[in-house]
Amino acid sequence: MLFVAALSSTLSFAAELPGDSIYRLPIALTDHAGNDFRLTARRGTVQLVSMFYTSCQYVCPLIIDTLRKTQRELNGDEQARLDVLLVSFDPERDSAARLGEVFAERKLDAATWTLARTDAPSVRKLAAVLGVQYRALANRDISHSSSIVLLDADGRIVARTDKLGDIDPDFVAAMHALLSKH
Repeated sequence: MLFVAALSSTLSFAAELPGDSIYRLPIALTDHAGNDFRLTARRGTVQLVSMFYTSCQYVCPLIIDTLRKTQRELNGDEQARLDVLLVSFDPERDSAARLGEVFAERKLDAATWTLARTDAPSVRKLAAVLGVQYRALANRDISHSSSIVLLDADGRIVARTDKLGDIDPDFVAAMHALLSKH
């Protein structure tokens, strides 16, 4: 009976999601601290979402740097109400422990940042919904696009930028506008 109640509650929650919410994806993740969570658990907070992998030497560190610069364009209250989620393309090599090492090395803020992993089929689904393209190369690198996506509290895509290294003023304006509503 408890299972039926929990399932009913989950289905009711999902039914309340907008049709274009990425939170409709039934994706289970594990964060950099080894905690398991569902993508739907991110609901209720404005998010910056991107994809990366820890052994990347070029674009992925730049994605993290760009996310930091973008966060700094917000005032303190806005920063506190914006979470950052980076999901690995590489579930084979990016264990929770490895994500934790990168989290510590990069001195990421535990109050707002989450590095996460999921299984390969879920990586593919999430990348497709976010409009991120990737493919594994023979040398085990991953060729990928570098979008940063802004989600509203219900998981709808509000804005995206592919600009790395510098601030995208239009993207920052979209963040300010969205956070002023929440």
